[in-house]
Amino acid sequence: MNVVNLRVSAVSPLLTPLELKQLFPLPILLKEEIIKHRKVISDILHGRDSRFLAIVGPCSVHDVTSAEDYAERLSKLYNKVQDKIYVVMRVYFEKPRTTIGWKGLINDPFMNHSNEIEVGLKIARRLLIRVGEMGLPVATEFLDPIIPQYIDDLVSWAAIGARTTESQTHRELASGLSMPVGLKNGTDGRLQTAIDAMIACHASHSFVGIDEHGVTSVIKTTGNDDVHVVLRGGRTRPNYDRESIQSSIEMLKDENLLTSLVVDCSHANSCKLFARQKDVWEDVINQCLAGNKHIVGAMVESNIFEGNQSFPKVSPGEDVRTKLRYGVSITDACLGWEDTEKIILSAYEKFKTA
Repeated sequence: MNVVNLRVSAVSPLLTPLELKQLFPLPILLKEEIIKHRKVISDILHGRDSRFLAIVGPCSVHDVTSAEDYAERLSKLYNKVQDKIYVVMRVYFEKPRTTIGWKGLINDPFMNHSNEIEVGLKIARRLLIRVGEMGLPVATEFLDPIIPQYIDDLVSWAAIGARTTESQTHRELASGLSMPVGLKNGTDGRLQTAIDAMIACHASHSFVGIDEHGVTSVIKTTGNDDVHVVLRGGRTRPNYDRESIQSSIEMLKDENLLTSLVVDCSHANSCKLFARQKDVWEDVINQCLAGNKHIVGAMVESNIFEGNQSFPKVSPGEDVRTKLRYGVSITDACLGWEDTEKIILSAYEKFKTA
């Protein structure tokens, strides 16, 4: 009688990170651009570049066509404002769930519980190359600790989410990532969670992972000096207001940590009301114009069309993707493109005349 795998229904081999990268190699010119993007973001965080960091894009990617459409629009905006605002596109493939639900394009690319993860990885890597070749820096959230081996060479900024900032596994992961990493405060609003994470991420670690050949290995890291706090509010209140910002700065100073802050205009800071992101964005920009040098950027959940949509009911064998509205989020509600462009251009004009 077996004593292992009693609740495992199947184990399927997966292509290795190296095999995926050989299928969809990183172009030489794009590699050079990503190195530049990462340096600019690091310079913004450390005060060597005065531009404002704007991390904008869909809550999650579920449709490659609309994601590329969005990227083309954002690329044009990026070129208009890049002397004052450094725009990075959110291209999020993994979705943490409070209980259950769709886990993102990599885990379930066909949104039908088939969980074709290898297909999802191929779609994700191909899309990241396409977005990068449009000239855009890319941001994503890393959730599964194995996934970065497959796509991290294409990412310029990474997030560790509110649910995972407290996780030792994700702190160890962030300590070895090759790009700046934003650490969100906990869902309860406590900043101490992110502060503890920053301290851990600065340190070197040894942990079990895989190498590019898929071989189980001991990974040794040197620590990441580009980790920073992302304020996303908490269950009881937002934390983008002047008092909360000042309190966060003081707490970081007390620990001799980087005091650069990125404000998440969505989630608890907007009380999960997507249109209120505009108000949060404007408040943050005004704080910057009033002289606060510690706020270095903001995040906005944005899509081609505003709001979100539920999964439609479909018959067995029917493709759920044919029932979805184009360019509308299937996870958190987002600002539409017109409002997104408007708030960024408005901020750009303010920064130009400041």
